[in-house]
Amino acid sequence: MQAFDFVSARSVDEVVAALATGGERARPLSGGTDLLAQLKEGRRSYETIVDLKRIPELMEVRIGADGLWLGSSVPCHVVNNSADIQKMYPALHDSTGLIGGTQIQGRASLGGNLCNASPAADGIPTLIVHSVIAHIAGPKGRRTLPVEDFCTAPGRNALQSGEILVALQFPAPVKNFGAAYLRFIPRNEMDIAVVGVGASVVLSNDGNTIQSARISLGAVAPTPLFVKAAGDALAGQPVSEESFEKAAQIAWEAAKPINDMRGTIAQRKHLSGVLTKRALRIAIDRARGTSTVDSLGRLNGNG
Repeated sequence: MQAFDFVSARSVDEVVAALATGGERARPLSGGTDLLAQLKEGRRSYETIVDLKRIPELMEVRIGADGLWLGSSVPCHVVNNSADIQKMYPALHDSTGLIGGTQIQGRASLGGNLCNASPAADGIPTLIVHSVIAHIAGPKGRRTLPVEDFCTAPGRNALQSGEILVALQFPAPVKNFGAAYLRFIPRNEMDIAVVGVGASVVLSNDGNTIQSARISLGAVAPTPLFVKAAGDALAGQPVSEESFEKAAQIAWEAAKPINDMRGTIAQRKHLSGVLTKRALRIAIDRARGTSTVDSLGRLNGNG
């Protein structure tokens, strides 16, 4: 691994200043579960690494009437161990529980998962179906961005030079809201999604009509997809297999996967439809308060 300067920043302003000084040869470090491996393997090379873990604003978790404020460097294990987050945002618990093992979850963060911008990231479809807003800081000040617009290409995101992700803002769940995340993997030991699907719904008071919905797909395109048309097709429709099938067909059409060692185009498109229906069923059960599904959204080749 190449030698580099290490800056342990204590404020967002200090990070922005360090990145401005280092320019393109500087990089922020949150969990480091991807960056450190890339540095060790020689796939990345930087002269300055700026640590974010000592910045209170980036480690803040705040739950209130307006929803959840999650600092970009909060490790996954904090999310996983919060009963309040699991109750309010069960799909968030679905996805963070799948990001690596125990040691990785002590460092990895949802903010880092988003900034890494992998098409197969488990965290991003969940953020999209929860209508999360990304809060960003940089040399030109602060701005916000809908999370579905954050990833721009494989490994690339909308952060401009010198900017960092500060926090993720989750709106408060409304009445009769439910969400879920599922992924398909060939075996438990292979933890990169072949396909991942997030779904959220808001039901009518009697629980029989879908008032609104959001669908997101992972690992089937250059970036995680917000399939707005699938959610729009469910609005005002009854809770029925026919409605699920319609949304699944739109998801199938939206998926633009590739053939690789983890799956074929045909398999991934098929799974996009199948997992959309399954995730919708779980989200609806949760909205009704009747879900008995395990909170980890794994599906392997045997089940």
